[in-house]
Amino acid sequence: MRISVATTVAAPIDQVWRAYTIPEDITQWNAASDDWHTTAATVDLRVGGEFCSRMEAKDGSMGFDFAGTHTKVVPHALIEYAFGDRTARVEFAENAEGVTVTVSFDSESTHSEEQQREGWQAILNNFTRHVQERL
Repeated sequence: MRISVATTVAAPIDQVWRAYTIPEDITQWNAASDDWHTTAATVDLRVGGEFCSRMEAKDGSMGFDFAGTHTKVVPHALIEYAFGDRTARVEFAENAEGVTVTVSFDSESTHSEEQQREGWQAILNNFTRHVQERL
């Protein structure tokens, strides 16, 4: 099943794209809740390039690498990637309100659709706050 989440960021596309793709920014916004954080990130933003975000509970009790390979990159418009046996698509669309970022991804079987949607949406909400606070 495919799940989609979206946010609109009141900022120019250059700033939105940069914050989504630069490791130093990713470590500032990439968490679904306040008790988690991304401790390190790498991005090779080209087709065949790999990415990895190290996500950890702040109390050190658990962590994992969210990693994969970019399969399509259109600057300021689209990022597609594969992670494990799943895929995701990130679309950037400029509009009167700023930039709408839509993430569509293959669901997994460990968590409910609702949990997955809420987690990915929370990350996008953090992303929006991060970008808008920097304006």
